[in-house]
Amino acid sequence: MITNSLYIEQAKTVFRRLGGIFRTKEAIAEGVHPRTLYQMRDEGIIHQISRGLYELAEGRTVSHPDIIMVAKKIPEARFCLISALDLHNLTDEIPGSVHIALPKGAWEPKLDYPPIKTFRFSEQTYKSGSEVHSIDGFQVWIYSPAKTIADCFKFRNQIGLDVCIKALKQCIRQKKATFNEIHKCAEICRVTKVITPYMESIGHG
Repeated sequence: MITNSLYIEQAKTVFRRLGGIFRTKEAIAEGVHPRTLYQMRDEGIIHQISRGLYELAEGRTVSHPDIIMVAKKIPEARFCLISALDLHNLTDEIPGSVHIALPKGAWEPKLDYPPIKTFRFSEQTYKSGSEVHSIDGFQVWIYSPAKTIADCFKFRNQIGLDVCIKALKQCIRQKKATFNEIHKCAEICRVTKVITPYMESIGHG
């Protein structure tokens, strides 16, 4: 007869394979019985982060847990603005919330944790420049450096023009994107006139 402790050890192996952060439906799809899941929660082996989202308590194995949590809970989310700058190492700003993009008209997500700030993008700007990146073994959607810079200038009144300018300089200096790539994204975001003077200033500097 298989004991509860064996079921728990088997579940731990599954959760480690999932990266230590997982959704209830992921656990069940991997063969973990809901009864085992709830027993592990009650015994403190796993922690409930938010509704339907859990974390293995033996220690975090990810460097960007907030990003992974949001990606797990909101698969449609595209990480943008300050969060994308942070992931691309293009800012010193510490995000107070996770910045995500969703299409206009999409449902408004609500999470117990972490705090999120949702920005509404048109269909074209939502799809353009979106890339899949692997973070700690998790697949997440992030806007490319060039698209992120253009988005920042689009929402400059909300994140601060100084942040945008500094990120633009860092992007060019680190060769994360070319002037041409940024210009194309600026056209899509309709901020060409806004961003061009700063690009010219960097180019002549």
